[in-house]
Amino acid sequence: MITARQSRAARALLGWTQETLADKARVSLTALKRLESESGLEVYESTRDQVRRAFEGNGVIFLDSDRGIGVLLVDEKHRQSRPSP
Repeated sequence: MITARQSRAARALLGWTQETLADKARVSLTALKRLESESGLEVYESTRDQVRRAFEGNGVIFLDSDRGIGVLLVDEKHRQSRPSP
């Protein structure tokens, strides 16, 4: 599950505004602001999924392990050589 911090970090890596992400993920700006809020607001799982897909389609990999969570931006050269899921 994508977290508020991961979404904000991924946007920063891509240089996207909230408006850009909302457009690319095809979600409302209000829904995206709820997702990125630290207030624990409820967000539809479909919204999280659409945001995750928008990021992953642009080279972001979400990391989640026993040591922590994060994001990684794969450069264009490596993205092209990755097999499709």
